[in-house]
Amino acid sequence: MSEFNKDDYLNDLPDADQAADQPAADAGQAAGSAPVDAGAAESAESAESSADGEQAETEGTDAGDGESTDDTLTPLGKAKQEAAEYLEALQRERAEFINFRNRAQKEQERFRQHGIIDVLTALLPALDDIDRIREHGEMDDSFKAVAAKLDKAFEKFGVEKFGEKGEDFDPTKHDAILHKPDAQAEKETVDTVVEAGYRIGDRVIRAARVVVASPQN
Repeated sequence: MSEFNKDDYLNDLPDADQAADQPAADAGQAAGSAPVDAGAAESAESAESSADGEQAETEGTDAGDGESTDDTLTPLGKAKQEAAEYLEALQRERAEFINFRNRAQKEQERFRQHGIIDVLTALLPALDDIDRIREHGEMDDSFKAVAAKLDKAFEKFGVEKFGEKGEDFDPTKHDAILHKPDAQAEKETVDTVVEAGYRIGDRVIRAARVVVASPQN
């Protein structure tokens, strides 16, 4: 065991001034760290306030969306929506009805023409006989009156009689039963109408049966 040295022990002890400065330094260090803790606290408080503000804004937006959704479900909104749907359905039904009416009118006109054609076809032999009697001048007044009524009746239903001597030969409406060379003919023309032709509009019911005068080669 070493011998206790009084002088060495006294030399190791701190001076009075140094001992007084040490508590002050510790206090200063503690004071310096205190503002840092206060700043951190303020930052945390600011972040918390921002989070609360964002949450409140989000809740406000959600509330606004909820109100907008509720507006579309109001009785007035429902009534407007139903009215628009009814109007669209009505317009669609009206268009379908117009198309149906047009088709029905076309079908009706087609059936009407078929009926007229059937009657005209059945009466063609009698009409041809009337034309032959007219051509030979053997028709009395009473018979002329009956023939005139028949002509007017067919005109009323749109039946047109065609085929005249001297007109140009047209194979789409003339049925040539004979071609007769003619020295004076410059082109094919109708020389004699054997049986008149009949048509309704552009539809030929029967072509006119004719004798054609043809130029000599």
